Amino acid sequence: MDKIKLLDGGFSQQLAKYVNEDIDGHPLWTSKFLITHKEKCVRAHRDFIRAGAEMIRTATYQASIDGYIKHLRLTKQEAIEAIKDSVAVVRKAITIEKEKTGKNKEILIVGSAGPYAVKFHEGSEYTGSYADKVSEDELIDWHTPKVDALISAGVDLLAFETIPCKIEAIAVAKIIQKYPNTRAWISFSVKDTAEISSGENFVEAATECWNMASSQLVAIGVNCLAPELVLPPLANLLRADPSIPLLVCPNSGETFDTNNYRWIKGSTKKVADYVEEWLNLGVSYIGGCCRTTAEDTQQMLRQINQWKNKIV
Repeated sequence: MDKIKLLDGGFSQQLAKYVNEDIDGHPLWTSKFLITHKEKCVRAHRDFIRAGAEMIRTATYQASIDGYIKHLRLTKQEAIEAIKDSVAVVRKAITIEKEKTGKNKEILIVGSAGPYAVKFHEGSEYTGSYADKVSEDELIDWHTPKVDALISAGVDLLAFETIPCKIEAIAVAKIIQKYPNTRAWISFSVKDTAEISSGENFVEAATECWNMASSQLVAIGVNCLAPELVLPPLANLLRADPSIPLLVCPNSGETFDTNNYRWIKGSTKKVADYVEEWLNLGVSYIGGCCRTTAEDTQQMLRQINQWKNKIV
C-alpha cells in the first residue's frame, strides 16, 4: 500500500489557467513557457503539489535542443540551459510550498522526455508513423542531449512518455543503461488492448524493455489514453510478467484529433472514478496526462486513500 505513488497531471491544462495564450498550438507546447512565462510554470507546478502529487514532472515533454533552436532561435547552449532550468522551476515550486505549509514531505522531480514524435508536432505519438523511417542510433542521438541536461540538473528520475513504437522503446532502454545511477519509467502510447500505436505488440515491447533495464526501471505503463481503456493492456502485461511495476497516466477521456489538432469530448466519467480498479489490478504509479488538472489529482488522492482504508 505504501508503495503507491501519486503523480501530477496534465501540465498544459493547469498552465492554461495562468496564461492567456494558445498552448497546444505551439510546436514546443508547454516547453515554450519555460522561456516566456517561467513564474507561471512555477504556479502550475505548485497547484499539483498542493493537490497531493508526490512526483512532479518537468515541463519538457515537447522540449528538444533542435526545437528550441528552430522555434525560439536559442543557441544550442541556451537550449540546454532551458531544459536544465525546467528542473529549477519545479524545485522552486516545491520549496515555496514546503515553506508555506511547514511540511517536509518528499516530492520527487521527474524529468519528462516525450517521444521523437514531438520533433514533428503532428501527433505521430498516436500513430508511430516514423517507426520505419528512423534508426535506433538516430533515436538515441536525439534523446541523449535532453537526458544529459535533465540528469545534470539533478532530476530524481526520468519519465519517457507516450512511446509509440518498439524501436524507440528499445532505444530509450539503452539510453537508461548508459546512466547506471538513474531511475526511470517508460510509458507507451497504445492503440488498443494488445498493440502500441505503431501496431506492434505491447506486451512484447514492454517486457523486452523490462528485461533490458529492470534494475533501473521503477515502472512500465501507458499514458495519454482514455481512462476506460487502461485496464486491458496492463492486465495483459501483468499476466506476462507479474514482477513488472505498473504505471498509468490517462488523459481526461477526450480523444485527440490528429487531423485538426484538437481534442474531442469523450466519457463524462472523471478520471478518479477509475482509480479503484487500477489499484485492484496492482498499479503502483497513478497520475494524469492531457486535459487533466490539479483538481483531478486531488480527486485521485481521495480515491487512493479510500482504497487504502478499505483494505486495512
